[in-house]
Amino acid sequence: MTDPCDRVVMIVEDDRDVRELLAEIVEDEGFATLAAANGREALDLLEAAKADALPCVILLDILMPVVDGWQFRVMQESDAVLAGIPVVVLSAHADGPTAAERMRAAGFVRKPVDLDALLDMIRDHC
Repeated sequence: MTDPCDRVVMIVEDDRDVRELLAEIVEDEGFATLAAANGREALDLLEAAKADALPCVILLDILMPVVDGWQFRVMQESDAVLAGIPVVVLSAHADGPTAAERMRAAGFVRKPVDLDALLDMIRDHC
């Protein structure tokens, strides 16, 4: 397996336009991306990435269908290989910072996203 900090950023966001825009911005900064529309897709991608390159950070929306951010985080933390990947919570909700803290996330970025703050946070982890 390659170094888990292989400049790969995972984006877990159910809004396709937001997900694609974030991926484009992150890729323009020289990072590779893995993108998922919900926590279930993200877990499947992470499982497949275990043999290749795990992301150095996960950008995680909270409110999503199928498997939401809370459920994703519980499942991520229960997997010894995935548990160490830092998570940055993205949310427009007023209680977003509290939710990020309760999720033991490495950071929080409010939506609409301040791109400079987000990119700084990604660079801190990658």
